[in-house]
Amino acid sequence: MSTMPAGTLGRTVIGADELAAKVRGLGAEITADYVGRRPLLVGVLKGAFIFMSDLAREIRLPVEFDFMAVSSYGDSTTTSGVVRIVKDLETDIRDRDVILVEDIVDSGLTLRYLRRLLEDRAPASLEVCALLVREGARSDDVRYVGFPIPGDFVVGYGLDVAQHHRELESIRVFEPAD
Repeated sequence: MSTMPAGTLGRTVIGADELAAKVRGLGAEITADYVGRRPLLVGVLKGAFIFMSDLAREIRLPVEFDFMAVSSYGDSTTTSGVVRIVKDLETDIRDRDVILVEDIVDSGLTLRYLRRLLEDRAPASLEVCALLVREGARSDDVRYVGFPIPGDFVVGYGLDVAQHHRELESIRVFEPAD
C-alpha cells in the first residue's frame, strides 16, 4: 500500500454531471464514426479504466477491450521523461480498428510513444480518445477530446497521485504540500 501523498484536494475542475455528459457525447461520436465495425478499445492503465468503462457503455456498437500499462510518472506529480511498458496488449491488433483510450494527454510523450508502438503493429485504423488534454500539449494526434485543462495537477475519475484519489466522481486539483 502506498503512503498518502502530502497535499490537499483543491477545487473541482470538472464535476460528475459534466463528465457524464461529455462521455455520452464522445460515445455518440464514436458510434457514428464506426458504424458497421467492431472497434477495439485499448485502455491505458490505470488512469483510463473508469473513463473507458463508462465510454464503452455509451458506444452503441459491439466493442472489445484490451489494456496496456505504461509508466512515466511513478509516484511523482511530474513525468520522468522516460516511458516504459509495464503491461503489453494481449490482442493482435493487425487489421483491427483500434481506439487508444487515455485519461490525460499531458506532455504528449506517452501518447507519441504509444502511437508509434501501435502503428508498427499494423492496425486497420488507430485513433485516440483522451478524456483530458493539457493546455499547450501536442494534441493533434487526438481525434476524440473530452476537456482541455490548465496546468494544475488533477486527480479523480481514475486519475491519481501515488495511487490515491482515483475513486473520486469528479476531477479535482491536487495541491501538493510544499
